[in-house]
Order: sequence, then structure tokens, then C-alpha cells
Amino acid sequence: MEITYTLDIQGEACPMPALATVEVLPQLKKGEVLEVLCDCPQSIHSIPNDVKNRGCRVLEIDQDGPTLRFLIQKI
Repeated sequence: MEITYTLDIQGEACPMPALATVEVLPQLKKGEVLEVLCDCPQSIHSIPNDVKNRGCRVLEIDQDGPTLRFLIQKI
């Protein structure tokens, strides 16, 4: 899988990670993959919900310590 864009928003408190992710989604073309890196614990729930509501899907969610990594694809 090829990552098209990376959004590194570590250090930002909620709701900023979810808002920043939602702001970028319209710029993606069909099939492109966005990698989002954040360390806000609430994002584990908010980002997947926001992504699904905007015509995209979460391909993967990984956690390494406090860092969350989301792979999101425009469908």
C-alpha cells in the first residue's frame, strides 16, 4: 500500500486531530491513502467515526506507545 499523504498532528489535544483530519479528506482523490499520526487518546474513536461519515474508510489503526497511526483511504 502506498501512502499518498502524511498528517503528523502529535502533541495536539482533541478535537484538533479529528478536525485536521476532516479538513484534509476533501483534498484526497479516490484511492489515495492518508496516514494520520497523533497522540490524543480520544482520537481512537473520533477519527474513525468522522472518516466513515465522509466517504472514506479506515484501513488500519496501529498504536505504538502513545502514538496512534491511522491509514485512511478515499473511496
